[in-house]
Amino acid sequence: MTTFEAINEAFSAVFTELFGGGSARMELTSPEDVEQTGVEFSIKLSGKRSQELASLSGGERALVAAALILALLRVRPAPFCLLDEVDAALDDQNIARFSQQIAGLSARTQMMIITHNAVTVEAASTVYGVTMHEDGVSELLSVRLDEVGTSNDGVGGLTEK
Repeated sequence: MTTFEAINEAFSAVFTELFGGGSARMELTSPEDVEQTGVEFSIKLSGKRSQELASLSGGERALVAAALILALLRVRPAPFCLLDEVDAALDDQNIARFSQQIAGLSARTQMMIITHNAVTVEAASTVYGVTMHEDGVSELLSVRLDEVGTSNDGVGGLTEK
């Protein structure tokens, strides 16, 4: 119960930060039988009434799931975390807030995010990729973004500082 309460508190805080307001909490379905209980989520977006997860949009559900994962990492930091396309359903404003959360956690946890989103890539300190200059020959690349500047040529290319 102590861990559940700590995660619930962290979840509420992360949710409010990710959504820029609102509130969320987790509730046990059978608090008298902790070993067999389930968990329900109570979500209240800013300016709206409380809703169930099923009534949220895909992006909102993705952000709630991200809030739970980030809350777990706040309470019990892991040495390494791999997130695959968690930002796919998010708009640029939500991705910016999500990236701030990742930056805060990265001091204790090595974060690796698989993404195709340019806003998420811009928030990274290092980008890894695979390219194919000639058919059938893949090359791995690694770019430390703190060592290069980004060009504003509309193509998203990188230039040296």
